[in-house]
Amino acid sequence: MKFNGNNRDAGTVAPSYFRRRRGELLCAALLVLMAANMISVIARKSITIDEWVMIPAGYYHLTAGDYRPVNEHPPFAKLLSAAPLLMTETKAPSIDSRQTHDYEYFLGLFQNFWRMNAAQIDYLTFWARLPLVAVTILLGALVFVFARRHWGERAALFAIALFALEPTILAHGRVVQTDIPSALAFLLFVFAFHEYLKAPNARRAAYVGLAAGLAAVTKFSMIVLGPVLALAFALLLALAPRRGLMRRAVLGQAAALTVAAVLAVNAAYLFHHRQPEALDDALARMVVPTRVGDRLHAPLEAGYYALQVIFPADFVSGIGWQLGHAQSGHPAGLLGQHGMKGWWYYFPVAFALKTPLPILLLAIASLLWGLWMLRRKIEGRLLVLLVPLALFTGLLMLNTINIGVRYYLPAYPLFFILSGAMLDDALRRSGRRRLAATVIASVLFCWVAVEAVRAYPDQMSYMNQLASRAPHWWYLSDSNVEWGDDIRDLALYLRQRGETKVGAAILEWQLLDIYGIEGAAIFVPPGEKPEDVRYVAIGASLLNGSTVPGGFDNGVELTKEQRVNYFDEFRRRAPEKIFGGSIYLYRMKE
Repeated sequence: MKFNGNNRDAGTVAPSYFRRRRGELLCAALLVLMAANMISVIARKSITIDEWVMIPAGYYHLTAGDYRPVNEHPPFAKLLSAAPLLMTETKAPSIDSRQTHDYEYFLGLFQNFWRMNAAQIDYLTFWARLPLVAVTILLGALVFVFARRHWGERAALFAIALFALEPTILAHGRVVQTDIPSALAFLLFVFAFHEYLKAPNARRAAYVGLAAGLAAVTKFSMIVLGPVLALAFALLLALAPRRGLMRRAVLGQAAALTVAAVLAVNAAYLFHHRQPEALDDALARMVVPTRVGDRLHAPLEAGYYALQVIFPADFVSGIGWQLGHAQSGHPAGLLGQHGMKGWWYYFPVAFALKTPLPILLLAIASLLWGLWMLRRKIEGRLLVLLVPLALFTGLLMLNTINIGVRYYLPAYPLFFILSGAMLDDALRRSGRRRLAATVIASVLFCWVAVEAVRAYPDQMSYMNQLASRAPHWWYLSDSNVEWGDDIRDLALYLRQRGETKVGAAILEWQLLDIYGIEGAAIFVPPGEKPEDVRYVAIGASLLNGSTVPGGFDNGVELTKEQRVNYFDEFRRRAPEKIFGGSIYLYRMKE
């Protein structure tokens, strides 16, 4: 009897454990499937145009201690991608430590880097991307933890399911860029700041500072958290007596936060400080108007050098570059329009087109539900989602750089958590309401799964059914539709047909040479004849017209009309094949 009793006890241990850990296990299963999805796509896709520079730049950060290459982006993603390469036989040309900030020099350096590693490019880029997949999975785990803490396990599982199946998350979760890391850092910041506000103390303030510092070294636009924190602490200081806090304690906590943030930024640069460049060179690169530079030169100079005592020179330089980029703008396309300074409604439109309809419907419904719930009762767990979402969306709509919905990725986890909370609330109803909620939720998640399958493996160029009346390149441009990661498939297709040359007007055309295809010039000044080739490959973003260069090396300039319609002939041609929705291949002759 004792033996049988022990046997029964042993037989119930495993089911009991799984029942207790059901939520974590389901979350882990979804994240494992998500990781498998991204890794399988990595094995099929070539690197993007940004990874062409980000990966070797990170390698020089680690091996040469040089943060000048691509210092317009902070080091977090670059360092992560380069770390696995230290355990491989990566070859790299030496970098000239005396070279000033010359972007052409670094582009040539990166070209030589990939040529030296041409035989193992797919192997190296596979390993370079894996750490970013890990960052994406970590973000998913944080989504689950955040949602469960505030809304319960069922809401958390809904949120993680949306996260794991959303095409834009899957597309950028495998790429060496700043977007997914900044989404992780932003959610971590929101989490830490909410915990601090519930029970302010120096330790929690330091955690907020670490999260803010991490955010700043994932994407430079996240430095906006600095002014947000300054305003928040000014309010805390003013309201301290009402909250039973001492102003001296609040100031001490602000100091702890600041020190932690500064340490986090310096740690990301491995505490590397180099000689700062001349202020005039920095102003020229920032494209600051001369009159502003002259009028404010003295205070700018003092502030510029003071900042570089506290922060690494490349951190300050990178922020300056981004400010200049925002001022000068970037070529972009939206709904058949073309511009340099963007549109205030760009990101809402891009989100509406690039998000699967069931997730879009859930996002809109959950936003309305959250506002309705706030009218009934103000709750911190709602404010912690709605306030950051409103602030981030509002600030991003002021952004003049409209080159991809990826800039909006930090908002996605907040939408997923809010959607999970709404669905959980609906399923808590009784009777027919609960039955209706169950049916609707089931239909929506089945639809989400179908869209995930439909998007695979070309999640980068995915658009929903709202973008069905015209080619995707008409609606959006740049990384929304083309980012260079289908070049390997193009090269393989051509080589299988005995072709070694193609007329190329595509992003990251430099990669063709690595894969054994010669790129022929088809972008030539008006009046000149392009090279005679059998095949021509045009990128979706160039069909859009927004990324067509404005001139030629011989000094000939194109009008805006000429530029955006340079490849208009190909818009009316039927392609022989489309690769990943991003590269259109045309047969010009038999």
